[in-house]
Amino acid sequence: MVALLLVPFLFGALAVPAIAPTPVAGNELADAQAARKALEKKIREQKALIATINATQDQVAGEISQTQGELNGITDNLATTRSRITKLNGEIRKVQASYAVLLTQLADLDAELATIEQQETAKKEELGRRKAQLSERIRQAWEDERTSLLETFLSGATFTDMLAAMSAQLDAAEQDRLLAQQIAQDRATLLELHQTVESTRADTETIRQATAVQRQKLDQRKADLKAQTAQLRRLEAAAKDALASERANYAKLAANKAKLRKALATAAAARRRLQTRIDRLVAAQAGSGNIPSDYNGTLAWPMSGAVTQEFGCTGFSWEPPYGSCSHWHNGIDLVSAYGSPVRAAGPGRVVYCGWNYPDGSDPAWIVIIAHSSRLTTWYGHLVPGCPAGAGSTVSGGQVIGHEGNTGHSTGAHLHWMVEFDHTFVNPRLFL
Repeated sequence: MVALLLVPFLFGALAVPAIAPTPVAGNELADAQAARKALEKKIREQKALIATINATQDQVAGEISQTQGELNGITDNLATTRSRITKLNGEIRKVQASYAVLLTQLADLDAELATIEQQETAKKEELGRRKAQLSERIRQAWEDERTSLLETFLSGATFTDMLAAMSAQLDAAEQDRLLAQQIAQDRATLLELHQTVESTRADTETIRQATAVQRQKLDQRKADLKAQTAQLRRLEAAAKDALASERANYAKLAANKAKLRKALATAAAARRRLQTRIDRLVAAQAGSGNIPSDYNGTLAWPMSGAVTQEFGCTGFSWEPPYGSCSHWHNGIDLVSAYGSPVRAAGPGRVVYCGWNYPDGSDPAWIVIIAHSSRLTTWYGHLVPGCPAGAGSTVSGGQVIGHEGNTGHSTGAHLHWMVEFDHTFVNPRLFL
């Protein structure tokens, strides 16, 4: 009988008046873990979006750089460059849209982080209350002076009284166990929430910094594109003005058709005489071993500016007929600011620098470079002067003259021609 009473006696040592603990919420930890995984997924998606935006920005930057190269060099087709800039504006708008999505996601992440921080604070407070409750129950169990079951039995209590007392003590012990279990669960949940807050705060700060970098890049891209658009407008206006000037000047010649036909015939004869003379000079240089028989490489545009007239058939009545074309332009006209440097399109030897005397009483100043015995480049309407005199060896890109308005010119421009095997060909074939 005494042995049977030992167990309730031991339980009685911790028994206190029943205080119902909060039921254990076993899903809180799972919810916290699920929330952490969801946040980690969002952060990965944001980092991936930043990487995508960065790659797009780099691509746009490369295209802007290429466009700037065209604008600083030869804008051979302003319509094409205009189309490219329009496309770049579209790409910039896409980057802006992606950036806006990133900002929205970052704001959502901040809101979720704030919510989790609130949950962490609430859980800390809840854990504190439960730990205090358990401590109080344990303190009371040790401090309360109560009659043990053995003493109750010896004092003559009935068996029914014994069972009631034993049941109350068992219930109190079970409540203490559940409370301790809840505290352990709360600690695990709080740890999960704290780790989520710390990692999310660090990731959010990283994303915020990366977002700021993308903002700076985007602003720079927009500024570059704005400047290029303005530069393109200036080039378009300059090309339009130059073309209008040429049309106006030659319209005067066209008004007198007889005079125009005579001028065209005279110019054609002058070109043939000059070409014959240059061919002899090139042959002499080739015979002396000063120039190679073939040119290995490509040519480069000789001057920055805008193309106002292409090679080949043209609608300009002041150009001479050739083949099936009523009017033929044997080179490419480039327009830039008066005095702009003109550079050798490739390495070679200057075979002529001076007036084009066969052109008549108003000759143009020209420079001719032999790149091989079969290939020469001609640069017309230059300002008088020879930065590299006849017989000089020049490298590609070396200044050999400056844009002028000499000879039968309707405005400052460079008339650039390429002669291959004694025939003028489209310079674009060698670029």
